[in-house]
Amino acid sequence: MQSQANSPRKRSSAQMVAHIALLASLALIFSYVEAIIPYNPGIPGVKLGIANIVTVIALYKFGWKDAAAVSVIRIVLAGLLFNGIFGMFYALAGATVSFIGMCLLKKTKLFSVVGVSMAGGVLHNLGQLLVAAALIEDLRMFFYFPVLLFSGIAAGIAIGVGVTLVLKVLKY
Repeated sequence: MQSQANSPRKRSSAQMVAHIALLASLALIFSYVEAIIPYNPGIPGVKLGIANIVTVIALYKFGWKDAAAVSVIRIVLAGLLFNGIFGMFYALAGATVSFIGMCLLKKTKLFSVVGVSMAGGVLHNLGQLLVAAALIEDLRMFFYFPVLLFSGIAAGIAIGVGVTLVLKVLKY
């Protein structure tokens, strides 16, 4: 009789936990690097979001469940360590809207990695703007959306190109 420690199911589960932990750690490092880099384009709320490289790679390489786990773990830890509770809630809102959109677009197989990532960047900004408008109770917040639209497109393209290059190396 095979022991539980040597069963393929347990080993596979342990490997997936290890992959998620490793990817979440890498994404957290990227979040930290982005937090300490003095990056200020003069536009509030605009950043590249390099930690999303890891989430998009996980989405394409391991599937939506693992990518969601990586994203949530990274956002919660980064919120507790660097961004604060409000930053964490804004990031979770943006990530949720973005992640759902990216999963749906990926499933259609009509969009490239860059297209999926670009939509994710825009949807992330939209999710954060929805939370801000709800908290402030002022729809004029959406006047800021065109700025966030273009920054989301630019960041999404940059992240998508990076992910495409990494996936080629990983032979996805």
